[in-house]
Amino acid sequence: MNRKNKLPTMYWQDNRLHLLDQRFLPLKVEYRSCENCDQVIDSIKEMSVRGAPAIGITAAYGMVIAAGEVLEKCDDREILLSALDEAASKLVKARPTAVNLFWAVERMKEVLLKHRESPPQAIFDNLLEEAKQIHDEDIKNNRMIGFNGAEMVPQKASVLTHCNAGALATGGYGTALGVIRAAVEQGKDVHVFVDETRPLLQGARITAFELIQEDISVTLITDSTAGHLMAKGKVDLIIVGADRIAANGDTANKIGTYSLAVLADYHNIPLYVAAPLSTIDMSVESGEDIVIEERCSSEVTHIDKYATSPDEVVAFNPAFDITPAHLITAIITEKGVVCKPDRDRLKKLM
Repeated sequence: MNRKNKLPTMYWQDNRLHLLDQRFLPLKVEYRSCENCDQVIDSIKEMSVRGAPAIGITAAYGMVIAAGEVLEKCDDREILLSALDEAASKLVKARPTAVNLFWAVERMKEVLLKHRESPPQAIFDNLLEEAKQIHDEDIKNNRMIGFNGAEMVPQKASVLTHCNAGALATGGYGTALGVIRAAVEQGKDVHVFVDETRPLLQGARITAFELIQEDISVTLITDSTAGHLMAKGKVDLIIVGADRIAANGDTANKIGTYSLAVLADYHNIPLYVAAPLSTIDMSVESGEDIVIEERCSSEVTHIDKYATSPDEVVAFNPAFDITPAHLITAIITEKGVVCKPDRDRLKKLM
């Protein structure tokens, strides 16, 4: 599988992970080189890399980098195993909501368990092979999500999307934007409304950027314009990604998704969630059990270094909200489309 995109989310070269620093888009294209595990963790926390699948892939490479750090200093297997256990523990604490992070680290730990008695270099090689496999699988899965989801898109359609669930939120191609991309590749006439997605403007900065790069028709709106568009009959369907899907179909996604779901339900507009199976967490019964990350107040009170509110004000800044399953028309995965998602229907896919 070729992992190269027009602008890759990440690439592995010279035993380093190079991440597109998405904090600077669209004004500047800059890659952040990670040569130690702490830099990988910082990249996840600071949202240089974001999007559940991309975070998972990054964490997998983080384990490889942690192994490489030890091998540069010594060839002691016990020291290596101890360092990798510590790295895994630190990586899963980087962000609490996106389940792909935990899923990817668990996969790397399984490889580590299988090869614990191998020479240190062999452990490193097997970890690297697994990280690359996770990366390749994600691109393949995204393409299948796109293919499966394109069926849901009418021949002529106006689609609303929230935040960024494109190639830059994944290993490549994208989930929600993968569906849109696949529909366009099939010759469908698609126009995309992108809401800006406050407070970090992932829609305005990244989704709009991706769609322009792909020459897909796009209009940017403020978050609060979505209901007006729906009332005017200008939205045919909504497609979003997900950071974690509970066993009952409740879905955690970027803050504001729940509001769109309520509006969509009122206006009888279908809302689709596009996500790989790795985002479905059958160990979590419902959305009430999903930990919602709260980020710093300054992301709301400032844009970059510029204040947009009084110095004294404190902002409440949850990064995600929960959309109940009954508001979701279907969940689109690489293995198929689950209409009216619930535990039994999701379990059949796993």
